[in-house]
Amino acid sequence: LFKTLERQVASADMHKPDRVPAAEVHETNNAYVIALELPGIDKSSIDVKATDRSLVINAERRQESPERPSPIAKQTSLISEFRYGTWSRSFRFPAGINRDAIEAHYRDGLLTVSAAKAQTLTTVQVQVEG
Repeated sequence: LFKTLERQVASADMHKPDRVPAAEVHETNNAYVIALELPGIDKSSIDVKATDRSLVINAERRQESPERPSPIAKQTSLISEFRYGTWSRSFRFPAGINRDAIEAHYRDGLLTVSAAKAQTLTTVQVQVEG
């Protein structure tokens, strides 16, 4: 009975969606600021990309390989609630951003990205023909 229950729980865990990091998005007069909680993420695995009005942030949390266990005592996980793998999150802004003036800082598990607002807006006039 317990083995069947363990298999059902393990199967259900495999189908859970990955956790998405908590985020806060703020707007100032000159920029949009995003803060993401990324505990346990190595800075080198964080990727920030920008378009004219959005930011896409990708990261990966890699499972650390256990140090070489002794052949006598094998390591067995009793509880493992950490999520490993990759995820992607995108943020779209109401106004354009200056892709050349984006700053990202990562410290103590918190990624802060500041995207300056675009100072010029491009408008195109379209001639309507009849």
